Amino acid sequence: MTRRSAQMRLEDLLQTAVEVILERGFANTRTADIAKAAGVSQALVFYHFSTKDALMAQAFEYAAEQDLAKLQGVLDAPDEPLPKLRKLIKLLAPQGRSRSWLIWIDGWSEALRVPELERVSRRLDLRWKEALTDVIATGVKEGVFTCDDPFGAAWRINSLIDGLAVQLMVHEKTITRRQAAEWMRLAAARELGLQPETLA
Repeated sequence: MTRRSAQMRLEDLLQTAVEVILERGFANTRTADIAKAAGVSQALVFYHFSTKDALMAQAFEYAAEQDLAKLQGVLDAPDEPLPKLRKLIKLLAPQGRSRSWLIWIDGWSEALRVPELERVSRRLDLRWKEALTDVIATGVKEGVFTCDDPFGAAWRINSLIDGLAVQLMVHEKTITRRQAAEWMRLAAARELGLQPETLA
């Protein structure tokens, strides 16, 4: 196997692992399930990953990095802070039966028991909060937002969105997506001295 073919096979395995995890969940996914779905031997899976935990952590990172690429696209756009904030809130909120949120919620749950997954999920989750902090701080500097604590505001906004997203994904009919979206905008507006309609 050449280095290039091994690298390509690695990406194929990670894509397959994500699909299997979405279907079975982290806790119920075995390396044998991924090998079978990918049409390869378990030996090949362990060629790339020393343990099942390493595979689960890297599959989570692979899925999360696709979301983070969208985040980076928002940050790199030549928009003013307010449009960036609107886009970030929309990006953070779950749309429909979000595959991304299914991976994140299940990954957080499994991270309670798997240190390797906890380290990866914590590092990737912090990138969302850092991005929101940067957008808020820039908006404060430019006089668009009023906020004495961009770091704390970013954490509070993100935590509310996380909590509402879990309710929407796990307890599907307890609140509507419209209610959740309104509460997200209201929380962000209160933190940043805005009228909620400016975030609609």
